Amino acid sequence: MTDRCALLLRAVNVSGANRVPMAELRSLLSERSGLHNVTTYIASGNIVCDAPDDLARACADVRALVAEGFGVDTPVIARTHAELARAQRDDPFPDAALDKMVHAMFLEAEAAPGALQQLTPRLQPGERIALLGRELWIDYGQGGVASTKLTRAVLDRALGTAGTGRNRNTVRRLAQLTAPA
Repeated sequence: MTDRCALLLRAVNVSGANRVPMAELRSLLSERSGLHNVTTYIASGNIVCDAPDDLARACADVRALVAEGFGVDTPVIARTHAELARAQRDDPFPDAALDKMVHAMFLEAEAAPGALQQLTPRLQPGERIALLGRELWIDYGQGGVASTKLTRAVLDRALGTAGTGRNRNTVRRLAQLTAPA
């Protein structure tokens, strides 16, 4: 039984800026990355593969290949099945009305001290945040992502590290896709 993991690209789209078509990405990674059993999930930069021995090296290699192949320099953040399952289990907002409004922001490294204190004053009515290890959970409430003041620049500055968000439905699906067969 081979362990599986997810490599999460930040801020990629299937059209427009930061265009990284998933079929082309799968092909590139299968041919040139050394990763095995590469698949993608939805068109937002979710790569599922057999877990390499060195996740940090795999993230750096994928980042370099995406930059070379698509002209997009974006952080690549790895999570093992165990980490995804833990994040799903520890979701601090089980009472949220809509799954799509609750996001886990997977961080490259530990958040800077005082990050929550910097972010809290920017919360809109109905928004909530919780920092659990290397995940910042955000419940955007009824206003959704469109009305938040927690922009990527604000989050990066307060957290002191790059991160990439996935809604609760995607977190759940990635945990399923990386589960042992």
